[in-house]
Amino acid sequence: MTNFDSITGPARELLRRDTAWPFLVPRRRSPDVSKNVILYLESLNVSFDGFKALNDLTLYVNDGELRCLIGANGAGKTTLMDVITGKTPCDSGSAWFGQNIDLLAHDEAEIAQLGIGRKFQKPTVFEAHTVFHNLELSLQGSKGVWSALTARLSRSERDRIDEVLNIIGLEKSRYQLAGSLSHGQKQWLEIGMLLAAEPRLLLVDEPVAGMTAEETERTAELLTSLAGKHTVIVVEHDMEFVRSIARTVTVLHQGSVLAEGTMDQVQNNREVIEVYLGEEA
Repeated sequence: MTNFDSITGPARELLRRDTAWPFLVPRRRSPDVSKNVILYLESLNVSFDGFKALNDLTLYVNDGELRCLIGANGAGKTTLMDVITGKTPCDSGSAWFGQNIDLLAHDEAEIAQLGIGRKFQKPTVFEAHTVFHNLELSLQGSKGVWSALTARLSRSERDRIDEVLNIIGLEKSRYQLAGSLSHGQKQWLEIGMLLAAEPRLLLVDEPVAGMTAEETERTAELLTSLAGKHTVIVVEHDMEFVRSIARTVTVLHQGSVLAEGTMDQVQNNREVIEVYLGEEA
């Protein structure tokens, strides 16, 4: 049998994405969460032209939890998510997905294949395609040339799309063009597109920006429902929204963890109060 690791160059990339030869396609590695921790970030440092975006940052996230990251602009939230997803390299430190997967040894595409999905603030859906087709294109598995030309959805894949439609509340919009959805619905569809790929860890950036009160409430319910089966990290500036969903809140300041705990604990933390009062002044 051909060894996948012995194949190099363009042929390797084609086979990585294609299911025409399933015995050659590597299986997704599962993070070792035997210690109940899915993300180990230790002593991370990232500098841009002398500015320390991350400054000896250490953070641990438990498997299945919903964690909120808050902090002023420039606190390091986006840079941290960039490091986790392989978009930005580190000057020093370590980042592990479970105990067995070194994230710093993988690029963006490989990290996505490992089961880490990211949703940016602005929804990026395929507006000329239906809701159903957006989810179909996002299913875990290959998107190679051969499979794109020949593959048909299996019963299990259709069931998975139906399950995601139910989770995000867009069952009645399955054949609606994504471009005609409301802003909130597009946000939910993009979360659904991440879910279709069956990630273990979801990074969600400002999910309720621009939403109505009703959409914000629905988004809180959606993200809360995902915790347990998935680990969810939410970056958000809306403190009322954070209070409605978070059990643990991490406050970043100048690239480091300033405080951590429940929303009440961080809001009553003297250092947090001094930092935020100083910034407001």
